[in-house]
Amino acid sequence: MGDVLPASVEIVEVGPRDGLQDEPVLVPTDRKLAYIAAAVRAGVRRIEVASFAHPTRVPQMADAEAVIAGLDHADDVLYIGLVMNARGMDRAIASGIGEVNTVVIVTDSFSQENQGMSSRGAVAMAADVARRARQSGIRVGVTLSAAFGCPYEGVVDPDHVVDVATDIAAAGVDELSLADTIGSAVPNQTEDLTAAVRTATGLPVRVHLHNSRNTGLANAVAALAGGATALDSSLGGIGGCPFAPGATGNVATEDLAHMLARMGVDTGLDVPALLDAVPLVEKITGHPAVGMLSRAGPFPRRG
Repeated sequence: MGDVLPASVEIVEVGPRDGLQDEPVLVPTDRKLAYIAAAVRAGVRRIEVASFAHPTRVPQMADAEAVIAGLDHADDVLYIGLVMNARGMDRAIASGIGEVNTVVIVTDSFSQENQGMSSRGAVAMAADVARRARQSGIRVGVTLSAAFGCPYEGVVDPDHVVDVATDIAAAGVDELSLADTIGSAVPNQTEDLTAAVRTATGLPVRVHLHNSRNTGLANAVAALAGGATALDSSLGGIGGCPFAPGATGNVATEDLAHMLARMGVDTGLDVPALLDAVPLVEKITGHPAVGMLSRAGPFPRRG
């Protein structure tokens, strides 16, 4: 396995957005900034920090502009904001954020339920976001949500996902992300789809994994074997998707970084510092982390 894995991979911390938006409590801005600062101290250099969603739909993200204004932009860190429509893009541009991400759900049933538009309509929206991002000098990525399985339509044809990815690539985006939104993926599927999208588009592919069925870490390794250049995770494994029935948390950043370090894949992250940040995340969310490393400890133990 070692000979098919990259020497290094980027880990994108998504907890401040994808994690906290799924929490029932409204987290104050200062605590979100403390979370982000802890991730930066642990070596994370790309963090999803906010969503420019309508505050009545995602109240946990109502302070997006305040969070971005409070960031320490002196750090060598790229901060990401989620945009889902033209109004969200207006807010993103005004905020001065350096990267935006938008979402295309690859099945019509889930897209209508989540975004009120067909999957093709979402592709057109993503193309407009990409155009405006380029005009504003903002890096842009697009997530293909439910790429491995849909809560309404079941198994998704990988050829369909590749077709959607090819259409989005033509809009001029910097990165594509494949999201296992409901945690249905298995490793061979993850490797094959990652490789197929990379080959078809020539773009960097980031993979976003949920651990709903306890396959997240195995899928992460498979994604790297398929050529993924970045992996999403959240400290403590918090998060999920408030619009996907049954979806549970993300892969835990500390678990992922520890596993990859032992496999010889450099992430640039400080595992002890990640573990130091987990109690802060637990305090912010009001519940224990679901990651395993914070309970078992690293191996081998120091000292």
